[in-house]
Amino acid sequence: MTTIRLTMAQALTRFLAAQMTEVDGVKVPIFAGVFAIFGHGNVAGFGEALYPYRDRLPTYRAHNEQAMAHAAVAFAKASFRRRMMAVTSSIGPGATNMVTAAALAHVNRIPVLLLPGDVFANRRPDPVLQQVEDFGDGTVSANDCFRPVSRYFDRITRPEQIVPALHRAMAVLTDPAECGPVTLALCQDVQAEAYDYPESFFEERLWVPRRIRPSEDELSAAVAALRAAKRPLIVSGGGTLYSGATEALKAFAERFGIPVSETQAGKSSLPAAHELNMGAIGVTGTSASNTLAEEADVILAVGSRLQDFTTGSWALFKNETQTVIGLNTQVFDAAKHRALPLVADALAGLKDLAADLGGWRAPEAWTAKARAGRDAWFRDADKATAATNALLPSDGQVIGAVQRVMGSEATLVCASGGLPGELHKLWQAGSPGTYHLDYGFSTMGYEIAGGLGTKMAKPDKEVVVMLGDGSYLMMNSEIATSVMLGLKLTIVVLDNSGFGCINRLQMATGGANFNNLFRDTLHETLPAIDFAAHAASLGAIAKKVASIGELETALAESKANDRTTVLVIDTDPLITTEAGGHWWDVAVPEVSDRPSVNAAREAYEKALKAQRIVN
Repeated sequence: MTTIRLTMAQALTRFLAAQMTEVDGVKVPIFAGVFAIFGHGNVAGFGEALYPYRDRLPTYRAHNEQAMAHAAVAFAKASFRRRMMAVTSSIGPGATNMVTAAALAHVNRIPVLLLPGDVFANRRPDPVLQQVEDFGDGTVSANDCFRPVSRYFDRITRPEQIVPALHRAMAVLTDPAECGPVTLALCQDVQAEAYDYPESFFEERLWVPRRIRPSEDELSAAVAALRAAKRPLIVSGGGTLYSGATEALKAFAERFGIPVSETQAGKSSLPAAHELNMGAIGVTGTSASNTLAEEADVILAVGSRLQDFTTGSWALFKNETQTVIGLNTQVFDAAKHRALPLVADALAGLKDLAADLGGWRAPEAWTAKARAGRDAWFRDADKATAATNALLPSDGQVIGAVQRVMGSEATLVCASGGLPGELHKLWQAGSPGTYHLDYGFSTMGYEIAGGLGTKMAKPDKEVVVMLGDGSYLMMNSEIATSVMLGLKLTIVVLDNSGFGCINRLQMATGGANFNNLFRDTLHETLPAIDFAAHAASLGAIAKKVASIGELETALAESKANDRTTVLVIDTDPLITTEAGGHWWDVAVPEVSDRPSVNAAREAYEKALKAQRIVN
């Protein structure tokens, strides 16, 4: 066996550079690069190893460890999980900063390779700077925080351990069912230790998506359920996009006359203009989707994990005889709530279903009802997004302005607050991947970093980030990174002076206006934050606009700008789109001295009776 003597960090870098994939028939590196903030724990070992490979495996410097991990996650999501990035930090706070991003990737089933530095395996300098000490367990380090939010976790305490660890990491990162974050904690002394690695370890390897075909029994059961359906509905999730099944979904819906609704992760599975696209489903759903969901006798859930916002906390699906077919690569998701599992890749599963359904078609009256409901919804949506001269416009009116100017082919990035609900209903996505939301973990602070990662995956496309002032204040540093890297974003900041979404939820559950909007906090002076000036200080072109008309003009001008542009507009914290939507289970206190809470509890108990509990 031929070997080559390398440090563990050198072996890691050389291995990553040799992993390949195919995108549109072209072979490309599966790792587009490494985000790195160096410190003790990774600068001398992994940092030195990355330097000679900087042309084949680019290293990108960010400003915040959580943000750079968010950007890496967004890159993989925007690449439909075909390509990914690695992220490295120092030990201690640099590592734990990335735990939130790991959780985001875990919930959303997105691949990212996290490489935090770790303590000394030899323990001679214990406790090293930033080391967490467990009084009862000498093997614990801060990186153990990654265990529950990693699909695979390993700590490299000897240089040869990197060989099986990387093989396992790649198997997880590229598996459609197990896909998610992998954490390899790199003991800092071991990064610098040498070993005679087999040269075969560094041979180029091509990774292509595995397409699981359904079993005959599960396929037969699903086909029988659909053939018996009088009111079928498709719920399209993120798996449709990751599988590359959007054209198959379109053909399936058209051939069988089945209306399609979309989850947050699945939005853009069909163009918004398609006559069978009912739009968003669930708590933030359209009236078109939710009316059908209440009546449907068969739900074909394609690539969805059926979280509570999709199912209206399992109170939306009101047909007591309803059957759910779970078409999913992951049996955990496919079998939820006693669904008929159809464990398969979305593309393969749709094709096999279509072949076995033959000439069956949904009743025309059901399809016609869906189209009529869709038309009615668009009339409501047009009202919600129409231009206004209001002093404080609504989120929906701002969305309308952005949509009119930027168009349906711009990629929209968002994550948290009230905007995801409004965008899920109102944004009209034109093609697959043009709607990019983290609404699995709904992570405040993801938006700008997520926009950066999305732009890295789509350098020739317009990427628009929409976020509230609360998220902007949580994490904005990657504006500077976008300027530094020449990756232009258009960022629209909706300033409602606080956490408007949670304030509305607080009011809806009977609570007092408390600690959400700035005016309702404990304070001596209310901050007068100049977001435009702040963004400009980070290198962006920035402007505060006073109306929807000014916003549309500024957006049009931003298209010609050569770097990231930030536009700020004041909005009303209380207005939300009343059309569409559904109840969401947020527990209200059983006992309170406040009449408004007691009234909310009474309404809550009534709503609970509609919840579907399936054993």
